[in-house]
Amino acid sequence: MTSGTAAVPGRLTIEPRFHPTLGLAEFAALLTPPADAVSRFEAAFADAFGASAAVAFPYGRVAQWAFLRALGIDDAEVIMPAYTCSVVAHAVVLSGNHPRFVDISLDDYNMDLARAEAAVNARTRAIIATHTFGYAQDVDQLDAIAQQAGRRYGHRVWLIQDCSHAFGATWRGRAVGTVGDVAIYAFNISKILTAIFGGMLTFQDAALAHRVRTWRDQHLAPASWHKGIQRRLYLLGAAAAFHPTLYGLTWWLQERTPLLNRLTRSYHLDEAIRFPPDAAQQMAPVEAAVGMVQLARYDAIIAHRRRRAAWYNDHLEAPDGWIKPPLRDGATYSHYVVRVPDRRRVVAEYAARGVHLGELIQYSIPELAAYAAYRVECPNAALASRATVNFSVS
Repeated sequence: MTSGTAAVPGRLTIEPRFHPTLGLAEFAALLTPPADAVSRFEAAFADAFGASAAVAFPYGRVAQWAFLRALGIDDAEVIMPAYTCSVVAHAVVLSGNHPRFVDISLDDYNMDLARAEAAVNARTRAIIATHTFGYAQDVDQLDAIAQQAGRRYGHRVWLIQDCSHAFGATWRGRAVGTVGDVAIYAFNISKILTAIFGGMLTFQDAALAHRVRTWRDQHLAPASWHKGIQRRLYLLGAAAAFHPTLYGLTWWLQERTPLLNRLTRSYHLDEAIRFPPDAAQQMAPVEAAVGMVQLARYDAIIAHRRRRAAWYNDHLEAPDGWIKPPLRDGATYSHYVVRVPDRRRVVAEYAARGVHLGELIQYSIPELAAYAAYRVECPNAALASRATVNFSVS
């Protein structure tokens, strides 16, 4: 959602802020998914991303929450970036823990690792590294910070890689999801790979995966038939809503009416610390079936995103004050993010030309009212939240 800043163009055909990468195979997968689709998807996903095991969840945020709960981590501090999706912080709080926010680097919008290391203390039990917009963090330094903290304070400090923007992103040739204790992936309709909704944890330690899987099966109910129907309808609706020939209407409804709040504000701009209503149900087989189709298309999807990012780098006109993002080996480009001096004006100008620019991520979490108790000054996160626009690479 664009937070109401943009003028809505008076046209029906418009370039959406992202394109779900969907084809006939994804729609065919809606028909009769196999009963064991989730376990098949887990095995295929683990194999694709270099893990010994994977465990599926209804959402990425629920996967993160479940990991902390399954390990019995409670009333501890979890270090995380101030500039990331608010649901990452929500999952920390709902698990009974406390986020410790760290400012970012404006070079790649990732957590400043020197500041992260300085934030570690005796209460730290986990570090969440979000590889924002598909830019890999220095996973070697992250691992060293977690290991040194464990030795200093006499308890394990778990390293959690948030790969929701970074499916397959690499740091010096190493997939970021293979370093540390666990990696989190999310599959909503705007992600690099979609399973309609859903999330996944991947592990290098099969025993740890078994522990988390057992906890999941004890605490989350199987997906209901009703959820499966809802997910089918959602995918069909999203495919239509984000088609360029209809997207002008979608944008108008989003900006001028409350009709789409459940699909936008309720899940992506929600300051309330809560989970979606169906968070206590496991991934549905139909979601896994769609995810399997997407997984088979991964190489083509990433190649396309890298081509689009390179095209913007070479051809996007950047007036004075505009700062383009870097092109980096191993990046997966969930978005092509540009800092501009007057976001409202830029978004309106592109809207008039028939292009909807996204504004993700449009907040610094410690500035949200729900996180007043955790407020800390993070000037780079604040600047990024107010000055970035996203060009579609999907």
